[in-house]
Amino acid sequence: MNLAQNVEGSNPWLNIGIFSLFVAITLVIVFRASRSSKTAVDFYAAGHSFTGAQNGVAISGDYLSAASFLGIAGAIAVNGYDGFLYSIGFLVAWLIALLLVAELLRNTGKYTMGDVLSFRMRQRPVRAAAATSTLVVSFFYLLAQMAGAGGLVALLLNIDSKAGQALVIAVVGIVMIVYVIIGGMRGTTWVQIIKAALLITGAFLMTVWVLGKFGFNLSTLLGAAVERVGEGGAKLLDPGNQYGTSGTSKLDFVSLSLALVLGTAGLPHILMRFYTVPTAKEARKSVVWAIWLIGIFYLFTLVLGYGAGALVGADVITAAPGGVNSAAPLLAYALGGTVLMGIIAAVAFATILAVVAGLTITASASFAHDIYANVIKKGAADDKAAEVRVARITALVIGAVAIGGGIIANGQNIAFLVALAFAVAASANLPTILYSLFWKGFNTRGALWSIYGGLIVCVVLIIFSPAVSGGEKSMFTGVDFHWFPLSNPGIVSIPVAFLLGWIGSKTSKESDEAKYAEMEVRSLTGAHAEKAVAH
Repeated sequence: MNLAQNVEGSNPWLNIGIFSLFVAITLVIVFRASRSSKTAVDFYAAGHSFTGAQNGVAISGDYLSAASFLGIAGAIAVNGYDGFLYSIGFLVAWLIALLLVAELLRNTGKYTMGDVLSFRMRQRPVRAAAATSTLVVSFFYLLAQMAGAGGLVALLLNIDSKAGQALVIAVVGIVMIVYVIIGGMRGTTWVQIIKAALLITGAFLMTVWVLGKFGFNLSTLLGAAVERVGEGGAKLLDPGNQYGTSGTSKLDFVSLSLALVLGTAGLPHILMRFYTVPTAKEARKSVVWAIWLIGIFYLFTLVLGYGAGALVGADVITAAPGGVNSAAPLLAYALGGTVLMGIIAAVAFATILAVVAGLTITASASFAHDIYANVIKKGAADDKAAEVRVARITALVIGAVAIGGGIIANGQNIAFLVALAFAVAASANLPTILYSLFWKGFNTRGALWSIYGGLIVCVVLIIFSPAVSGGEKSMFTGVDFHWFPLSNPGIVSIPVAFLLGWIGSKTSKESDEAKYAEMEVRSLTGAHAEKAVAH
């Protein structure tokens, strides 16, 4: 009887019990937080009341999704060196967020990315474009997380039926909706902080445990992982095991790297976190905290990945119900049996739950603040309570759509959904943010061309790429309508978005230099920036 079969015979009730305990504790915290979430600034930005350290922990909780914990550990276990490149790409991306975006964004905006992009543009069309981009990125990220929950359930709770997995996806979605509707950003942030502490602590304990089995010698661990594979195992330590050495494979890897490194600074749910702190200095500090925590966690993934390869084996991992995503839970079972696996299962579910809550509040805030208040009401909506009410209704709708999408996508290849979210963020959002902050000649036409152009080019190239059809690991394996050779379009769509923003701005004379000067002073000094709300 192999390990995967043993796991199927483990105690799903223990897994459910530990997860239910996490949900119960966080719901109590969310209800307590809801007492002080009365105004729009409370609901969207937690009254700008979190410290840099608290927000840094929350950012790491938002960023370290199921893909980071389960996906990267699995990629390293199966592909070795190439899998660890995901960790490096995700971490390096934070330097762009720290040096170019965090402080300036906190000084210039109020609640959403649309606040910054529309500061010196025509409000309605730019806010509509920013909200569209935010909703698209958030939806695909949500879909990936919710579908990932279904795959995880198959392994951790021994629920093989599609109906049972659909029920669990619905439960995850409902709890997430409760977090957002009741607690707003304040409640969601505390959920992120608790989840980050659990995830990093759990990964740390497993890392120490794995290293202890190999005499705290990383070289011995790597050797054991190579030996477990047998012939050809040395490839785990060499580049090219996943992406190959052909020209197209190398180009695909460069394209993926561009999307990962540049996408983070354009992810709406990450950008929105910068508004929960009182000052730009705290925003900068929160990114430094996030970099340290995320960097340390990704070092843990190196040990966990190779540990899973050595103690479980790539063949067992890939044959398990959750595929490569099963590496961390299977490693936990190999180390500490049912109890440790129950704890890691709870952490994995908490990870999905916290990330989807962060995504949902971002999408609902963008719709309510940018579309409802500034496009439909033309900025004349004095009733902030009505805006918050719209945000809560939007969260309900988005949650329902995410549950439905997650059930439909359950069992499908979800890697392309995450890649799409990063690629869209890097293509549609980042060029427009950087142009808005640093280029005096940027104008409304440039912003619209950059956002919509980047969005359309990126989505079209993904649809007609091997990620969707024509390959063994495509979402639709029975058909082939791909003509774009790369799985990730970042190397094409990102430069195209920058180019379209430049052409659009150059072909339009509309430019408010006085407004740019005001934005530059505000972004660099913090003058007239949103202040913290005292309670």
